[in-house]
Amino acid sequence: MSDSLNAPEAPRSRPATSGESVRHVPGESVRHTRAKGEPRFPDGPSADPAGSHFERRIRSFQPRRSRVTAGQADALQRLWPTWGLDIDGQRTIDLGELFGNDNPVVLEIGFGMGEATAQMAAADPGTNILAVDVHTPGQGNLLNLAEQQGLSNVRVANGDAIILLREMLTRDSLDGLRVYFPDPWPKKRHHKRRLIQPEFLDLAATRLKPGALVHCATDWEPYAEQMLDVLTAHPDFENTQADGGFAARPDFRPLTRFEGQGLDKGHVVNDLLFRRVQHRDRPDRSDQSPTGA
Repeated sequence: MSDSLNAPEAPRSRPATSGESVRHVPGESVRHTRAKGEPRFPDGPSADPAGSHFERRIRSFQPRRSRVTAGQADALQRLWPTWGLDIDGQRTIDLGELFGNDNPVVLEIGFGMGEATAQMAAADPGTNILAVDVHTPGQGNLLNLAEQQGLSNVRVANGDAIILLREMLTRDSLDGLRVYFPDPWPKKRHHKRRLIQPEFLDLAATRLKPGALVHCATDWEPYAEQMLDVLTAHPDFENTQADGGFAARPDFRPLTRFEGQGLDKGHVVNDLLFRRVQHRDRPDRSDQSPTGA
């Protein structure tokens, strides 16, 4: 989700010497010299959860390295074992067990710093949100927000959403899919990296229950047009808009900081609301390898 704004750089501080403890200052970036091979967060998200178990392919995401504040690092260390999930592709997830209830589960792919995710979770406590991203500061920030606001309906997943969908989620396990402000990959030669492609929808359709809502939003108009074309052409989805066009921003999607900045600059934000139609006698193509993630 492209509303992830990196926190401002904290003043540089000298590294701790051997035997000297590091004092975390709220809001200050974490700087820790690790031995070779030492994980960044021993009890937190893995650097490469799926490792080399799966095929190399073109991905729609590009991990960004940015500083992690002390508060984010603390949340990753304390809360990840309970509220975090590494997408390793090695097991099937029981969503009822993951959340501790049988409430509907919505998958959100790309949540940036997590402010909008937290707002939606707080506004709808009866819906569970499985939020996926690879941005470590955002993961820590969302965990922080969830703890501060008592949001027991949020789980944070780290890694490739394609592996999560294909290897770890069961058929008809999701009640919704949200993709807000994905990377538009504006250069023509990079369009193949865009997430919303027919192959991705083939896979997503197998994991979405009939009637599940697919909600996309973007401020990049050419990508919005492509999304509309691809979703409209797919036999497993139907537009909720009678005119077959874009939807007004629904009340449940908060206006994000990034979105507000774009609107101030004259950008046009388009929402797409499509619904998973009833299953047809079509083969399960979830074993194919979509180009996006």
